[in-house]
Amino acid sequence: MTRKTEGSGPGSARIGAAGAVSDGAVRPELGSADADGGGMSLDCLPSGGKPGRSGKPGVLVISHGSRETGWVRLVEEAVAAAAASDRLQGVPVVCSFLELVEGRLIQDGIDRLAALGVTELFVLPLFVSSGSTHVDDIGQAFGMPPVGERAGELERFRIGSMRVTCGDPIDDDPDIAELLYANIRELSADPEREAVLLIAHGSGEPAFHERWQRGMRLLADRVRTLGGFARAETAMLLPDQAASRMEELQRDPVVESVLVVPLFLSAGYFTQKVIPSRLNGYSYKYNGKPLLPHPYIVRWMERRAAAWLETLEVSAVDEQTGQTDL
Repeated sequence: MTRKTEGSGPGSARIGAAGAVSDGAVRPELGSADADGGGMSLDCLPSGGKPGRSGKPGVLVISHGSRETGWVRLVEEAVAAAAASDRLQGVPVVCSFLELVEGRLIQDGIDRLAALGVTELFVLPLFVSSGSTHVDDIGQAFGMPPVGERAGELERFRIGSMRVTCGDPIDDDPDIAELLYANIRELSADPEREAVLLIAHGSGEPAFHERWQRGMRLLADRVRTLGGFARAETAMLLPDQAASRMEELQRDPVVESVLVVPLFLSAGYFTQKVIPSRLNGYSYKYNGKPLLPHPYIVRWMERRAAAWLETLEVSAVDEQTGQTDL
């Protein structure tokens, strides 16, 4: 990860020239389509233009990264499965990482897509919340405005003449709510007497904390509805809310059992160590299942990218017919 150095400030989203490296794209071959998409932001389109104009599209999926090869492999396999879907056929898809995976960082991914001739780029952050400061860092490095007063920690990416659309992270996506419910269904015996406690990383910074809370609250409500649970609450690890939320739930006379649901992309330190340690001494049910591996993560990526491609097709038709948006 390239951190911002002193004197690297904001500017036009059209900056530098994307370098060319060896072809590292995941090429789609076959797959299935499901559900419609949406939920992307057009705020990082350079020069305020709309997508389209018969350019060559490409997709850059960005995840955090890890030194653990198993973690990286899970993300790579999910991205490859999404790229293999019929809806993304012929569109180069590159999997990249914010840090820790040398040769596979974000600028590496941009360069690979540029080498393939991509001119229309969809950036999809594979993160669980728009409250992540990492998502804000990535957005600012592509030319998006900051969340609140916080300046991003990354240098501006070199995108050449690419037109960039930044998509949203998971937040309260319905597919992910179904995934979380499927993860805990085996723990449930009497949902009308059970509560769900959704636990995620969170943030202590006010603007980001609010975004975490909003997305988690909506996602927890979706899980409660799907399972018919008595209650659903949320807790962040930063700030430390897990124990206080658990105490609140266990004081509820309706609740006989609490099902703890981790909102993390993959299993690791937080799901295996931190959550159990924060809830030490309390009675609850927990299997530690993360979001990956699961076909609904694949479907989420496919759906978001396919929805963006549809906007390109509409824009191209409008330009060919001379239509304009009023």
